[in-house]
This record gives sequence, C-alpha cells and structure tokens, in this order.
Amino acid sequence: MIALACLLGLGACKEKKTTDDIIVSRQETPKPQAPIRMQEYRQATDVDWKGAKYHVEIVRTPVDSLPMVKDEIGQQYIDNRILVVVTRPDSTVFFRKSFSKSSFAPYLDDDYRKTGILEAMIFEQVADGRLEFAVSVAHPQSEDEFIPLTMKVEQDGSVTIKRDENMDTFGNDQDSEDDGV
Repeated sequence: MIALACLLGLGACKEKKTTDDIIVSRQETPKPQAPIRMQEYRQATDVDWKGAKYHVEIVRTPVDSLPMVKDEIGQQYIDNRILVVVTRPDSTVFFRKSFSKSSFAPYLDDDYRKTGILEAMIFEQVADGRLEFAVSVAHPQSEDEFIPLTMKVEQDGSVTIKRDENMDTFGNDQDSEDDGV
C-alpha cells in the first residue's frame, strides 16, 4: 500500500508537458539489404538486313562474378552481362558477343565506371547498312541517371561504340564514329 501511495505521489509531482514542447522524430538511415539484382531480360526481333531476314536476340543476365556496385548507403547491386546474337536466315550465327560494363568503360566517366551497372541494350534500327543498338549504363534504381551509348554492328561483324550525346531527342542523329571495338 505504501509503495502504491509513493508511486501516485511521484506521478503527481511530475512536470506536465506543455503544447510548446517539440517532439523530434529520428529517421533511421536505411540499412543495406542483400545484394539487389535486376531481372533477366530478353528481346528478340526479326529485321530486314542485307537483303534478307536476320534474327536479333539480346539477353541481359545478372552475374554474381562481376564486381558489385555500391550506392551511397552501401547497398550492393549485382551487375549485368548482355549477350547479343545475330542469326542469318539459314540459322547460322553471324554475330555473337557478350558485353559487360567494362566493354563500355572507355565511354564512361569515373563515377559510372565505379557506381554504374550495365542496365540495358535494345535493338533500335537498321540504318546505313548497320544494326544499331541503344545501350545504357546507369546508377542502380535511378530512372534518370544514366549514360546513353550507341553501338553499331557493321556488315563485316565489327562493332563501333560511342557516347550518344544527342539521345536523338530531335529525331536527327548527327554524330561521328568513334573507336571500333
């Protein structure tokens, strides 16, 4: 009984909060999860090229053995490898090459070499006798932070890559060729 009376007495002596008191909630910084990987992606299309119907297939696969990328909170992301296969009308392979971010390193700045992943490659068109592809190296989980590249496969199977400064936003691609690969 005495203990209960003491507790009630202490509660009555406690200072009451006023409406002027400010309550500040602390937001905890998100903690990194297990490494994040993109889904596998596949694009297949038939194109008229060199007077015949060719089949172009692009497959993006996350690869654990590639160096991982970290964002500002330390979250790790698994980088991708992209395989491009171009098949002739008789089903023989004309072009087959696997690309990783390092394939495009000469066209990236230090930030994207370190913190970017090979996000996407898509077939765009046949132009001037070449197969043209759009490539993006991006900061993980960012829709608008990427470096656009163009890749062209020539009729002899050689590859030309360059940074796409225009991104064809005005419908005209006036660019010069860079180093062949």
